[in-house]
Amino acid sequence: MNPVLRGLAALLALSLSACASLSPAQRDRASAIAAAARSAQIDCQGENACARPSPLYDLGPKAMAESAPERPRHYTVILDRGPDALLARVNLIRSARHTLDLQTYIFEEDDAARLVLDELLAAARRGVRVRLLIDQLAAMRHVDTLAALAGAHVNFEIKLYNPVLHRARITYPQYALAAACCWRRLNQRMHTKLLLADGQVGISGGRNYQDDYYDWDDQYNFRDRDVIVAGPVAQVMGTDFQVFWSDRRSVPVERLADVGQRIIDDGVPTLPPSRFERPQRAQAMREAADDEAQVRERLVDPAIAVGAVRYISDTPDKHREDAEANALASDSLRNLIANARDEVLLQTPYLVLSKSAQQLFRTLHERPDRPRVIVSTNSLASTDAFIAYALSYKYKRRYLREFGFNIYEFKPFPADAPIDIAATGAELPALGLPGLDEPEGRAEPGEISGAGLAESRPRRNDPDRSSVLYRQRYRQPLTQEYAAMRYARRRTNEPVPLKRAGVRIGMHAKSMVIDERIGVIGTHNFDPRGDHYNTESAVVIDDPAFAQALAASIRRDIAPENSWVIARRDKPPIFSGLEYSIAKISEHLPIFDLWPVRYATSYEFVPGPDCPNPLYRNDPGFRACYKPVGDFPEVNLGVKSLTTRMFTAFGAGLAPIL
Repeated sequence: MNPVLRGLAALLALSLSACASLSPAQRDRASAIAAAARSAQIDCQGENACARPSPLYDLGPKAMAESAPERPRHYTVILDRGPDALLARVNLIRSARHTLDLQTYIFEEDDAARLVLDELLAAARRGVRVRLLIDQLAAMRHVDTLAALAGAHVNFEIKLYNPVLHRARITYPQYALAAACCWRRLNQRMHTKLLLADGQVGISGGRNYQDDYYDWDDQYNFRDRDVIVAGPVAQVMGTDFQVFWSDRRSVPVERLADVGQRIIDDGVPTLPPSRFERPQRAQAMREAADDEAQVRERLVDPAIAVGAVRYISDTPDKHREDAEANALASDSLRNLIANARDEVLLQTPYLVLSKSAQQLFRTLHERPDRPRVIVSTNSLASTDAFIAYALSYKYKRRYLREFGFNIYEFKPFPADAPIDIAATGAELPALGLPGLDEPEGRAEPGEISGAGLAESRPRRNDPDRSSVLYRQRYRQPLTQEYAAMRYARRRTNEPVPLKRAGVRIGMHAKSMVIDERIGVIGTHNFDPRGDHYNTESAVVIDDPAFAQALAASIRRDIAPENSWVIARRDKPPIFSGLEYSIAKISEHLPIFDLWPVRYATSYEFVPGPDCPNPLYRNDPGFRACYKPVGDFPEVNLGVKSLTTRMFTAFGAGLAPIL
């Protein structure tokens, strides 16, 4: 057989095997085996499923008691710090009495995710009904884990949302096959994130279940944000979860081809005991979750009492043919922005705007009373999705001139971010700072806080090749949230190499403040995927105290020590008008955008007697107080820099799926 025929035969075999599904009788058999294997033993002999007392959980009943139909009361907590976000989850799971519903895009099998999974199973064994709903493309990486969970306990149920090819796990060739046969369905993902305890206290926001969302990764972590909401809106969250859970796209794992066949062939496997990479850290988190003083100080004392709270969520109806007609989250967020009077403070990791969003901001900028628009986003040095950055780089002129954006790009080593570097477990070099150096170079969790450590750590000027370019532990593309190039080579999806080593921080928070009066924390990246493909959710709170607290959090991220400012570069001494016109024409080309000079570049604030405070880019004194630091500061210029420019030139067609 010649090579072409062999290739076609292999492709046919792959197609047949990938599309193979269980028959209805086999699915029923797998379900029966899983059901028979589930333990019915209840470890609790007390009331309320032996729930642990929790001042955080108590905010729910307190808010309910203080609420009236016309005057709802809620308690809210902004979760800026990763360890606090994990502490809140573990504490709420332990304090639940009746039900726990968890909905997420990514659920890994690393330390943070395994800790949460252990707590969910423990809750099921003490009598709490637990339901876990995960998007298929980023669910747990092992079929055996899913098969074991299918038969773990009568109180524990797990489903995957929208499983393409009728499988729980797909390989890269299968992903490519799904892209060829079922492109639209492949891209219709459940990006909604929610943890709900007893329909009284919920957590929603940007975080998935993976180490780098909780400051537990020793090389790359996300600066992210969630919000705890206790009160009547939790019942709305519960109704929304039920809509997803009952939808035909949510499939019990035992009824999927690979998991079901595993159960039919060998029965339900035993879930092995958790093996943590850093067991002491996991144990410390367990102990903190039972420490009432810590829970009160870190989670309850910062609570802000508010009135009405809206939970906006797309439903699975968005994944029908008329997706735009069911894009409830996108429509609601656009309406909030359209009605802004003074200021829109927007934070998104990926500044790739949909056409409707672009038109919205263009119209906003044309208003005589146009509000100021401030955008906090990633730099090329900090992003985990460099292709998205390449497209935002392409449109910087449009964002600055036509939309009036004030853009701040997050630094990879921010000096004052709410990141607990010590919690990452990274080896910390000697910094020469009194009281901070450890004999063996490792700090104890909680001893040092703030990502300034990373900025202070350069021991050499060579690229961070061990932790970035050739990092073996970097998560595989199929488990990262940004969906554009999952099926590309691993290194295509990694962050770019930097000029120095350190624990890198990337922006992942999705938040917005309107007129310092309305605060929004959610899952929407304000991008085309959020408009057309993903289901999204957001907590919207019309309350000045909450909005100002959220605004302060975002303004901290855009402070000079944490972000660069994007502004027009200095005009060339000659032919500046011609250069600008050519660049503008080139930007509008879908391909062949090869003009080498971009309208904007990055600037660093230089404080001094005449420059005591940061300025906006349009301030007359801006250029006297800021110095240009290049298009890609901190990046080790090389192959990735060239690739970035290539995607800027040729990648505009990817924008709709990014």
